Amino acid sequence: MYTYIWNKYLPVIRILLKKSATGDQLLSLNREDFERAGTGRKAGYKFVIAFTDGKVSNVISGSDLASHLAIAMLEDAPTKAVLMTGQFEVILNTKFQITVKNTTPQPVAAPAPVEAE
Repeated sequence: MYTYIWNKYLPVIRILLKKSATGDQLLSLNREDFERAGTGRKAGYKFVIAFTDGKVSNVISGSDLASHLAIAMLEDAPTKAVLMTGQFEVILNTKFQITVKNTTPQPVAAPAPVEAE
């Protein structure tokens, strides 16, 4: 039902996933796409999809919109390849804006060894 909508945005979402290493990325969606599909509500929709190593790591079964986006992302080989590189969150707010966050923990730099004199 929503797959064709998400497939339209998938190339841009993939780019935002790659760019998210430098900071959170924002994409405004066309509300009319969702209204035409019969899904538009005045309050809109909200969801968070957490991906860890190429898999959904939170429960999204209550939202068809989120489930279809997750399926579209995981079935697209280039997008799944990016998702396999770490941890990401894809968040939809009520204004039909998607935020893509890279939540991969940063490695802690080990202190330089002190040489004995």
